Amino acid sequence: MVHKIGKQPGGPDHSSDEPLLWPLTAARLAMDACFWWVERGQAERDEADLPWTTSNNVTLELAAMRLRDCSRGGSGQPALVCAPYALHRALIADFAPGHSVVASLRDNGIERIYLTDWRSATPDMRYLSIDSYLSDLNVAIDEIGAPIDLVGLCQGGWLSLLYAARFPAKVRRLVLVGAPVDLSIDSALSRLTRNAPEMVYDQLVARGGGNVSGGEMLRLWSKAPSRDDIVAALQRDLSDEEGAALLARFDRWNAETLDLPGKYYLEIVNRIFRENQIAGGRFVALGRTIDLKHVKAPVFLLAGLDDEVVPAEQALATAGLLGTPPALIAAASEPSNHLGLFMGARTHAHAWPRIAEWLRGELSGVLARSA
Repeated sequence: MVHKIGKQPGGPDHSSDEPLLWPLTAARLAMDACFWWVERGQAERDEADLPWTTSNNVTLELAAMRLRDCSRGGSGQPALVCAPYALHRALIADFAPGHSVVASLRDNGIERIYLTDWRSATPDMRYLSIDSYLSDLNVAIDEIGAPIDLVGLCQGGWLSLLYAARFPAKVRRLVLVGAPVDLSIDSALSRLTRNAPEMVYDQLVARGGGNVSGGEMLRLWSKAPSRDDIVAALQRDLSDEEGAALLARFDRWNAETLDLPGKYYLEIVNRIFRENQIAGGRFVALGRTIDLKHVKAPVFLLAGLDDEVVPAEQALATAGLLGTPPALIAAASEPSNHLGLFMGARTHAHAWPRIAEWLRGELSGVLARSA
């Protein structure tokens, strides 16, 4: 479904069956509702077992990430997929054939494409902050060559939006997929972070020795995803041989968790989700207070109609916070839960080709009329 901003569909009132893609899973609501994202398996090693779907090479090694070059060719407008930095690898953006953001963009004409492969936090990373991740993102974009098309997934969405507001000349177009920005709009996640005692988050960091331990999360909460959960996320029947292989791959991927720096984690909890500083115009990034009205680049917003983690109303409301002219804002919603926005076969058959077409399209006439 494609629609203009101002006609924003709210997600239907489903029971919560989507995973949390960020480190805010310390309260009972998340345990009861959304915990299959942070279950089973051992903490992720620096080099995980699962191979990438799309051929790539590491073009830059930074403290917080490896920058992966997934390009088919060396020319054309570059796009950078900013993966969520939560409790799982960036393979969420390149999960499997027919379920890969990177492959869908490449197959639909985006020749130069890069991916942020965030590192699992080591003890010496415990004091890394949101600024640290913005700084490494900035170095990566300078390495690729600005201006860039920035595609932010979930938590990678608000990070991309902060970057676009902080460095507006470096972002040509911006895609935000299932991205939580205005946490004043009610959702299970915003209620969770408001209602959970602050000490819950502090204790989680303390138990991880200054980081949020993926292993600790796994030991505390051990509810595996059901087959129906995985079917809904991948948006396909899994009863055939290929489906069995996808099930096995999902189970392995789900077991490869990342640790998160404690400072980064607590900044997300307090500055973004409790205090709503980004939407409220009070977030300070790399020394400057962020004003989202400084974002004037064309923007594409994608929301899931069945997304309980970031309801469609919340994902699409970001349009009203930006300085981008309404004529340069595109929006679409899909019958998808949260994870299905990134991994779902139906979403990859419909929404991601549309996003690639939008990235390739000419906006010069619209830009002139909006000037």
